[in-house]
This record gives sequence, structure tokens and C-alpha cells, in this order.
Amino acid sequence: MLTFEQIKELIELVASHQMSGIELERSGFRLKVDGYKTAETVHVTQAAAVEPAPTLAVPVAAARPAAPAASAATPEPAAAPEPEVANDEIEPPADASIMTSPIVGTFYRSPNPEAPAFVEVGDVVTKGQVLCIVEAMKLMNEIESDVDGEVVGIYPKNAQPVEFGEPLFAIKPA
Repeated sequence: MLTFEQIKELIELVASHQMSGIELERSGFRLKVDGYKTAETVHVTQAAAVEPAPTLAVPVAAARPAAPAASAATPEPAAAPEPEVANDEIEPPADASIMTSPIVGTFYRSPNPEAPAFVEVGDVVTKGQVLCIVEAMKLMNEIESDVDGEVVGIYPKNAQPVEFGEPLFAIKPA
């Protein structure tokens, strides 16, 4: 069992070295400290004689050599695809009701990855109907509509982190 001071030192170690996290298990006691998340990481693990060392995250850019310069003979791509309009760039109607996140967590549009989304843009919803799930600390919180109306905007992408008060849906009242 670790003391409070030892746990505090581990947390400070993860924070000061900007590690992605550390996991430790001793005689039935398990501790996992999550740290910094990077978009692309390479996991390096060191083996120890008594106990495995923590897994360290190293940014891939540091481990990957620089890409060679493109030659002049390389043809240019025909045309760049049209960029998609991000949901946060959609301007809701002036009379739309904006549903905001009541908590910090992860936004999910469906109850599980195989299921269809609770609602889509254009769907008509009723007050109390489940619009999405916001996961916070492994608890799935169903977010319900406050109004009857038509969904005219969905702002976060599926599995995107959301903050308290961040817009989730724009609903045009019926």
C-alpha cells in the first residue's frame, strides 16, 4: 500500500514530466494516474527485475525522421476537396433554443457505437426526449431536450470532450 505522500509524488512526477500516465499495482492495490494526452504517441516500456516500470509516452514527431523534400517532378494534386463546414460554424436561427452541457465530460450521440444517433439535424424532438449522453467519471448522463421543436444544429462531434456550458444542440421551438 502506498502512503498519501507517495501517491502525491507520483502525481507530481506525471505532471512535471508531462507523461501520459502511470499505472502501478502492488499486493492487490492498484493505482492509475492519467496525465497529458497527445494526439499521436509511441509507447515505450522498460522491463525491471522486480516490477515493471511505468509506460512513458514519447511524441511520434520526436521519434520520426524528417520527411524528404518533394521532387520537382512530382505532379500537383488535381484539386483540394471542399472543406466541410464545422458544426460550430453553423449559425442557428435567431429563435433557436441552445441546449448546453450541464457538466464536463465526453459527448456521445448514441447509447453505444453500433446504435444509431439519438437525434439528427432535422429531427423533431419533444420535451424530455434524450438527445445525447455526456459521460463524466464513467457515469453516463442522459441529456434531455428542454423544449419541443426541430433540431437545427448539433455542435460537438461524437466522442468529443465538452465543457460545462458548451453548446450541444440548437433546437427551433415548435
